Amino acid sequence: MIHVRFDIHDGQKVAKRVELFTEGHQDFLDLTENDYLFITNGSNVENSSIGGQGKTCEYIREIRPGGSFDLWRKIAGQDSSFGHPEKFYGNPEECNWMGVTVNTLDGRILPYIKNICQRDPLSGRVVTGGIVTARDSGWLLSWTINRQPQFHSQPKDQCLVWLYGLFTNRPGDFVRKNMRDCTGKEICMEWLYHLGVPADQIEDLATNSARTIPVMMPFASAYFMPRSAGDRPEVVPDGAVNFAFLGNFAEVPRDTVFTTEYSIRTAMVAVYTLMNIDRGVPEVWGSIYDVRDLLKAAISMRDGRPLTDMKLSLKQKIAVGKALDFIKGTDVEKLLKEYGVI
Repeated sequence: MIHVRFDIHDGQKVAKRVELFTEGHQDFLDLTENDYLFITNGSNVENSSIGGQGKTCEYIREIRPGGSFDLWRKIAGQDSSFGHPEKFYGNPEECNWMGVTVNTLDGRILPYIKNICQRDPLSGRVVTGGIVTARDSGWLLSWTINRQPQFHSQPKDQCLVWLYGLFTNRPGDFVRKNMRDCTGKEICMEWLYHLGVPADQIEDLATNSARTIPVMMPFASAYFMPRSAGDRPEVVPDGAVNFAFLGNFAEVPRDTVFTTEYSIRTAMVAVYTLMNIDRGVPEVWGSIYDVRDLLKAAISMRDGRPLTDMKLSLKQKIAVGKALDFIKGTDVEKLLKEYGVI
């Protein structure tokens, strides 16, 4: 277990000692104001457990000694500016989900993927182009496939698929069990059902044409739990002399958690602030305020096809034609052409 002791007085907060407890031994590292301590407070993969093809995952709800949430909990008890970690780990039923890896072993599942994605999963190109969600799934099951192979040692005729389900406490539509109570094989069967595999072939494919490994993550969406100002500590709290908080549970204005960029930005803020480096932290990408980025996103979602390529009724085609005539020769027309909208 790890603990950090602080000296807090006269408006200053100084990290004074790091305590480490391992197998009955206690070690201490005393710190001065000239030392720097960077603390990762909390983790959305804490308490994760791995299942298997024929094994369910363990659902570990309680924070265990020695974890990053436990460290944050002990730190937060020393000063209110260090945040309120219980807001994020206090209700795993509201933030848990399961991530699942399916490794196809032959070509029997691939045609069903291709039928949905209209791409060959083994082409070496982007397969799903993003997340595919089975909207009518009781588990709210989604899946995605990136370029194959994912690993150098991966056989060229195999495909790795990542699935996840957000409602682990609800029964599936084919496997009538809660997702958290299912083995990897059973989760694969549910996915194959939503792919459109005939019911009499599902168990055979899940058994002989795939290996499926589930992971239970009790705090996967803890970043998004309801919170108030101050529940996440500032990267460098007011009065902090020699320490900072890093990661997605530290506060960064105008940024969005669940990204690598967020964590990197906290590290930059921490280093530049504590070490008095006169260097600006890159601004958060303001895409939602830039119509050019919105147009690019819209076309990317359509695999690069212009909006004028959509299937339209006769009335809709007439309306679009009139709109295009109205903007002809204007900057609006130039903008739409430049970004592939028309």
